[in-house]
Amino acid sequence: MKNIQEVLTSPFRGSSANYEAVKQQIKERFGDECATSYDPYANDCMPLISWANYGYRVKAGSKSLKSTTFVEVRDEKTGEVIRKIKRTVNLFHKNQVEKVS
Repeated sequence: MKNIQEVLTSPFRGSSANYEAVKQQIKERFGDECATSYDPYANDCMPLISWANYGYRVKAGSKSLKSTTFVEVRDEKTGEVIRKIKRTVNLFHKNQVEKVS
C-alpha cells in the first residue's frame, strides 16, 4: 500500500513566513517530533478539500491550523496589481486525517 507522500502532490504555494507559522502550530499541538519532520512539499498539511479529493477525511473534533495567503487583484486592462487581499486558509495535518473506506 502506498503512503500519503507517494499518492499526493503538494498544493503548497506559501512563503517561508507561512512555513514557520504552520510549523509552530504543529509543534504546539503535536510536539517537537512532528514539527521537526514537517515538510509542506510532502503533503503534511493541506486544506479540507484537498484531503477530500485524495480520499481522506478529517477526524471528528480536529481543529484546523491557520495559514495566511494574499490574493492579488489585478487591473483588467493593464494587468497591474491594484491591491492584495489577505485570506486565511484552514489546513489539516496528516495526523488529523484518515483514509475513507
